[in-house]
Amino acid sequence: MATIFNCNLPEDLYYLVDKHVWLRPAADGPVTVGISDVARHLAGTIVAVTPKKAGRAVPKGQSVATIESSKWVGPVPAPVSGEIVEVNETVRKNPRLVNEDPYGAGWLVKLRPSAWDAESAGLVTGSAGLEAYRAFLEREGIQCGGTS
Repeated sequence: MATIFNCNLPEDLYYLVDKHVWLRPAADGPVTVGISDVARHLAGTIVAVTPKKAGRAVPKGQSVATIESSKWVGPVPAPVSGEIVEVNETVRKNPRLVNEDPYGAGWLVKLRPSAWDAESAGLVTGSAGLEAYRAFLEREGIQCGGTS
């Protein structure tokens, strides 16, 4: 895991940098979607997570969940188009998991992508992804706190 401006950013994820959303592809199945450590830091304590229902098709950019914190309420956009095949009910019941473990237990939904090859090109990953995130954080003047 890389640390950039005190924000934890795993190199193996795909990022929609300006929306602070991550995606973890699976070899043969749905992709897992969540919010980054940057989003968790900017939002503050997450008090509610309302994922959309499984079975719903969502175009890229449309909300897959709504997050409410002490500072902010807003949508989490789908990084790629697809069908929601699973929602994290544990996070719905215990939204603090998003603060405590945004890349593990704090995931939000799983999507079956409908246009992965075309749309994944708009995401960044690996060292190039981390460099893109670093440039964005620097440009926006964003830093995360210390350890979570």
